[in-house]
Amino acid sequence: MDVKIEDSWKTRLNEEFQKDYFTHLVQFVKTAYTRGTVYPPAKKIFNAFDLCPFDKVKVIIIGQDPYHEPNQAHGLCFSVMDGVSFPPSLINIFKEIEDDLQIPMPSSGNLERWAVQGVLLLNATLTVNAHQAGSHQNKGWERFTDQIIELLATEKEHLVFMLWGAYAQHKGAIISPTKHLILQSPHPSPLSAHRGFFGNHHFSRANAYLAEHGETPIQW
Repeated sequence: MDVKIEDSWKTRLNEEFQKDYFTHLVQFVKTAYTRGTVYPPAKKIFNAFDLCPFDKVKVIIIGQDPYHEPNQAHGLCFSVMDGVSFPPSLINIFKEIEDDLQIPMPSSGNLERWAVQGVLLLNATLTVNAHQAGSHQNKGWERFTDQIIELLATEKEHLVFMLWGAYAQHKGAIISPTKHLILQSPHPSPLSAHRGFFGNHHFSRANAYLAEHGETPIQW
């Protein structure tokens, strides 16, 4: 099966793309796009991988579902397209960065600038029906993204995994804490950010760890 994805990922995932579950997943997703509005736009489904090749990955942030309202999702977790109002969780992420690193709130919520520096912004589920949160869960995406995490955790070392909330923490359970830096806190959602996301200093801690291991810190 030919999947359009950046070459370094395609090489490592080619075997995954041939598995029965992925064939069924592709059929489900194709059908969904023909029947109604699905986010992100089809050409952006693998945007996180296209912008952040395997060998460039330094930091992994795990989200759950793409945004499901117009002009928001473009294949990067927590990120929105230029000119779109910031969702509440993204506002809280920027607030923590401002408090942690004294970097002021940006004018755009487009996080492509992080991705090209080596931040893999990985949603557990890569597609969603318009206005229907969770509508593409349990169709195969979670198995696929589990494989991504396992691949990174086993083949690379000294990565930073940011696991915000119980869902991301469960998904990252396979990661070795002796081989990588695992940063855990509550989710940046307004429902939980005040329980420990604010003040977690994940962004400065990530940069200190990267510098310690000879990597260029991220310009958050």
